[in-house]
Amino acid sequence: MVSVRGTTVDVPTPDGTADAYLTHPDGPGPYPAVLFFTDAFGVRPQSRNMADRIAASGCAVLVPNVLHRHGRAPVTELPDFIGPDERAGVFSRLMPLMTDLTPERVVSDADAYLRWLAESPLTTDGPVALTGYCMGAGLALRTATAFPGRVAAVAGFHGAQLATTEPDSPHLLVDRLRGVEVYFAHADQDQAMPLEQIERLEQALTEAGVRHRTEVYAGARHGFTQADTAAYDAGADARHWAALLGLVGRALGVDGRSSGG
Repeated sequence: MVSVRGTTVDVPTPDGTADAYLTHPDGPGPYPAVLFFTDAFGVRPQSRNMADRIAASGCAVLVPNVLHRHGRAPVTELPDFIGPDERAGVFSRLMPLMTDLTPERVVSDADAYLRWLAESPLTTDGPVALTGYCMGAGLALRTATAFPGRVAAVAGFHGAQLATTEPDSPHLLVDRLRGVEVYFAHADQDQAMPLEQIERLEQALTEAGVRHRTEVYAGARHGFTQADTAAYDAGADARHWAALLGLVGRALGVDGRSSGG
């Protein structure tokens, strides 16, 4: 297992400072970069552990607090384990903050995150890989469509509302993803991304000629990668890691096998 080093950094944005977790192999670098968008629960031990595992493949990984307009992470109190009873209360506090993160603010922030990575002495020149979870899958997709020349690959896992009938649905922008490899993994027990949306996203990617793969993980629920929640599914999570590290390896030229398991 490759040793990694993680620290908290501050990223300036047009709307103030975004605190973020930065992790990379324990050495001077530079390393290819990954931008990691968390689920709504934000930057916490679970997401830091996941970022460390990606970093162990040979990358510098930035995990921003996307709700930074409302304070530093955690923006609301989180239990160590988020079960069904705790989930409702946490989401009641988070939902207004999530709604405040408009598509325009997503793009503005993403530009700041990408610029910070490009200017860091820890990172190599060239496009980055993106990964996102739940809400973060939509943020990753919006980032990739806004800045395709700065993105080599984008992955999303148990994403929510990626292909709605609303005029600002992120799937309507996928024709911008020229040269970007895309992977989405959906849960078949996920009310936030029902079958009709999965099919709509797949059709949009296919018609746009995007190099992509979408998969539906049977028996998995929304949040299946998050080990600090009741939705966690070890089998689906292992499948996620194989797909993600393979994608990152192809896009950035690193060996995902070094990340361990």
